[in-house]
Amino acid sequence: MPDATLLLLIFVIAAALVFDYVNGFHDTANAIATSVSTRALSVKTAIIMAAVLNFAGAMVSTKVATTIGNGIVDPHQVTQMVVLAGVLGAIIWNLITWYFGLPSSSSHAIIGGLIGAVIAHAGLSEFHLSGLKKIILALIVSPILGASMGFLFMVIFLWTLRNRSPFGVNKGFRRCQIFSAGFMAFSHGTADAQKSMGVITMALLSYGAIPAFVVPTWVKLACAVAMALGTAAGGWRIIKTVGRDFVKLQPVNGFSVDAASAVVILGAASLGLPTSTTHVVTSAILGVGLSKRMSAVNWSIAGRIVIAWVLTIPASGIVSFLTYDILTPFLGK
Repeated sequence: MPDATLLLLIFVIAAALVFDYVNGFHDTANAIATSVSTRALSVKTAIIMAAVLNFAGAMVSTKVATTIGNGIVDPHQVTQMVVLAGVLGAIIWNLITWYFGLPSSSSHAIIGGLIGAVIAHAGLSEFHLSGLKKIILALIVSPILGASMGFLFMVIFLWTLRNRSPFGVNKGFRRCQIFSAGFMAFSHGTADAQKSMGVITMALLSYGAIPAFVVPTWVKLACAVAMALGTAAGGWRIIKTVGRDFVKLQPVNGFSVDAASAVVILGAASLGLPTSTTHVVTSAILGVGLSKRMSAVNWSIAGRIVIAWVLTIPASGIVSFLTYDILTPFLGK
């Protein structure tokens, strides 16, 4: 019969894969909302394409996984209970925001969850402050870059195509959106699946199953599959919020959003920096909307999104802190 520590490791791996699955359907909107809202792709086709390319993107690199696993806290000082509580806190917060149709960040949720669990276990002394600062800075700067790139792409297209008829422009960009949506889905895989890879590898290192922080191939495959299956499940509530209610999009707008978002996300992933695909995409949509006029943005929706952004790290941290305290008497530290 497996010992208690091994059973806890199995629970951690299962919870991390559930988080990856929830991340997939929670963040489906990031990859396909614009192409669905502009009718460049049907919902079914968009989801299948996003699932396949999310899987492909997840298999490309492990730089972000290493940043998550090593950047917040020394993995040798982390217990299975810390990782489990952190992941559960992120899952619970993701499900709450999904229920209310808010495109909150799974990246913020898992980072907030780990922070809350570490504080419950050891206080503030175990944090890598330099790594944590880098992660938080990347999460803050990336939406600003997303909005700026979305605005810039849209202004360039409007100026370049100013003498073309709107019908002809949108017809051409509707075809181009198939490729930009695929590019976005691939970039989403490179960023988001790696967070669960980092968590599982952290747990394996804590257990002693691996000698150093190197993501095993089976972990990459498991996380990629979980992300793809979650994406295939779809996240209709958030798709509606992001793709239809926030800013009314035409194909040229959707292409600008996808291209701008993918450039920012892939650029950050190549540097090993975690980004929130939710934040980058919604910021790019905001930038595109502002290139039209201020009134093109639904500011009440924008306010709800900002509230979710601000609350996610502390809220998931509080949930994971409480989860650690609740589960510790039963499962140990």
